[in-house]
Amino acid sequence: MSNMKTPSDENAQLYAQEFNQMTTLKNNEIKLPLESTEPINKPDDTYIPFNNRDVSHPNSSIGAVIHLVKSSLGTGILAMPYAFKNGGLIFGTIGTLVVGFLVTHCVNILVKSSHEICRRSRTPSLGFSETAKTAFEYGPQSIKQWAPFASVFVDVCVVTTYYFGLSVYVVFIADSIQQLIHHYLKTNWPLTYYMLLLLIPLVLICQVRELKYLVPFSFSANVCLVVTFTITLYYVFVDLPEAGDLQMMGSFSQLPLFFSTVIFAIEGIGVVMPVENNMKHPHHFLGCPGVLNIAMFIITSIFTLIGFCGYLKYEKDTQPAITINLPVNEILAQVAKICVVLAVFFTYALLFYVPYDIAWRKWISPNIPPRYSNLGQVCARTVLVSGSVAIAIMVPGLDLIITLVGALCFSTLGILIPVAVDTIVMWDSPGVFNWRLIKNGFLFAFYLFALSTGTYTVICDTKGRYDCKRVIIFQTTTK
Repeated sequence: MSNMKTPSDENAQLYAQEFNQMTTLKNNEIKLPLESTEPINKPDDTYIPFNNRDVSHPNSSIGAVIHLVKSSLGTGILAMPYAFKNGGLIFGTIGTLVVGFLVTHCVNILVKSSHEICRRSRTPSLGFSETAKTAFEYGPQSIKQWAPFASVFVDVCVVTTYYFGLSVYVVFIADSIQQLIHHYLKTNWPLTYYMLLLLIPLVLICQVRELKYLVPFSFSANVCLVVTFTITLYYVFVDLPEAGDLQMMGSFSQLPLFFSTVIFAIEGIGVVMPVENNMKHPHHFLGCPGVLNIAMFIITSIFTLIGFCGYLKYEKDTQPAITINLPVNEILAQVAKICVVLAVFFTYALLFYVPYDIAWRKWISPNIPPRYSNLGQVCARTVLVSGSVAIAIMVPGLDLIITLVGALCFSTLGILIPVAVDTIVMWDSPGVFNWRLIKNGFLFAFYLFALSTGTYTVICDTKGRYDCKRVIIFQTTTK
């Protein structure tokens, strides 16, 4: 599930419930102190977390599937053809299916671990960071002291992931506006100018403090996205050419771009816990077929199809966002470009709420006197928005910033943390021949590969593009 999605107003409420969640353990819970020497992981089959949840407006199983699928069909899918350009037609197809399977498995083990931790701690439900913290508290004696750090680490990862995602949005909007302005006004302004021009409207829209006031923006974003996807699919699937100048497998140097882009597009673990915690029948979430497996099968299939056909359509000219490939001289394509700009712009404020809410509640607000709270909010929002624009300016190109977010942020949030939590929770039951530890070791190796190669590629390409700009400027001035 793509990370940098365009969530609806319903998803916004789920985000708020997830990141505002301060789970209170029941009076009858048995929680071991950090210095306890009692046996850990003592089974308690008498407590069933699902039966103790009190959800005022629960989602049905079908509703949960719709939530997961809808939250994934955002801007990440527009980058899939570019992922296939780097991975190749055959390797891209197989690789996307493999990444989809690995992402689904990581979500599965995280939710299973959360259920197990809820049972041991006699807690109805836990959020993402609470699951990590409680796993350490009920884990081996030697790691109990790291429980507070685990909670902070997850919060930092969530804030970093969504905050860097805002930078992706900035580049995305600026790229589309630059294309339209250049077509009509024949200007040749650099992309940086358009990013700076976005700063004021983004600062203003992010001063909205209540989620309920963002609902109209969310609705407008959904309408614009539907229009964008419809027009884009029309251009992609109409008059598909025969296989021409296509590579079946990308070079080794291109594979980090492929994997990082696919992880960025498909990964969306931040949505999973609030959806599962608000289900009417949470026991339907896992298993076969199960809500998770059905949703991820639909998501992976759609992403693979769009990536395959998009690359088949535009071949070596495929851009980091497929909407950039649409012919700018046609009115229908211009409508799609305008709609995607509006959709991403409106969603920026909603996505901004997630990292800002955590940062404000846990790190900023406690250090500001109450009488300066209002001024502090204005300043904090302005600084954070400006920071996202600054990051977008520093990383030259939509493809590189997508790769950076996928490799550095989403791989940590969606692979490392679930693997670590599952390993701790199942430490005393590693399975026959320690298969759980071996499997998690493989996932950890894949995480290291995605993290190191993706980040290294971004650093090298960024340096190369800046050096190229310096050469062009030097040649121009000497002439």
